[in-house]
Amino acid sequence: MDPHYLTHKAQEVGHHPDVILAGRRTNDGMGGYVADHKVIRLMVRKGINPVGARVLVLGLAFKENCPDLRNTRVVDIVEALRGYNASVEVHDPWVDAADARHEYDLALTGSPYKGEYDAIIVAVGHRQFADLGATGIRALGKPGAVLYDVKYVLPRDAVDGRL
Repeated sequence: MDPHYLTHKAQEVGHHPDVILAGRRTNDGMGGYVADHKVIRLMVRKGINPVGARVLVLGLAFKENCPDLRNTRVVDIVEALRGYNASVEVHDPWVDAADARHEYDLALTGSPYKGEYDAIIVAVGHRQFADLGATGIRALGKPGAVLYDVKYVLPRDAVDGRL
């Protein structure tokens, strides 16, 4: 069930759903947390200046193997990274480019180029990304690029960090 709807209904009947609201606050802050406290820190530790860095975000949809953009928090990661003046590209084979432009004013990247990115974030667990594997995804990055896996698509020892 949608937690926003459940919260609304609970409040209508006089109940204050503290646990649900706490969960919502955590989810709402996760994009900034991933960008600020994880990816940017990994980049700095590797000597990669986030200002002007090229970052590829793999996935925009709300969940894996689905084109639905409603309630996606990936846009929060993109915006947080752009706050560091990073050049952020988003690739999602499931999402219609016109929908991404209309809903979030994002231009999707059709096919990322190999060897171009300073950091790569696997933000949605689409099967296409799992099929690429760590080697295929790392090939999109420059030597020494950061690879961060939000959705545990790749083995732990194949990435620089994950939630």
